[in-house]
Amino acid sequence: MITAPHADRGPHDPPDYPQVQSSPEFAELRRAHRSFAFPLTAAFALWYLAYVLLSSYAGGFMATKVAGHLNVALVLGLAQFATTFLIAWWYSRHAAARLDPRAAALKAHLEGPTTPAAAPQDAAPEDGPGPTGVQEAGA
Repeated sequence: MITAPHADRGPHDPPDYPQVQSSPEFAELRRAHRSFAFPLTAAFALWYLAYVLLSSYAGGFMATKVAGHLNVALVLGLAQFATTFLIAWWYSRHAAARLDPRAAALKAHLEGPTTPAAAPQDAAPEDGPGPTGVQEAGA
């Protein structure tokens, strides 16, 4: 059985999650996420549904040649892929600019001054690597 390593960060109390969820900082983080994700999800779902409906009920239109052997169906199908990648890129920029800083501030507020300063996780102890808490396969 493989178990995940755990870093002992010392004694601490878990956050009061209901209090965190009712905080204005969390509400603002949730609003910033939802105001971006929900409209974009709805727009993409409508765009995809339009493509499916056109493919099902407007065969003549979808078969219209655009250039050479390219028809409207192929162009719109490829546009589905392009739209997917564009939305993923756009969301990653939105998250990095608007969500991640708010989430980091909320996390820092939750951890507060009661959490002891932890050493970087990739720093090895001075006397060499110790047990990782991971059981290797076949051991």
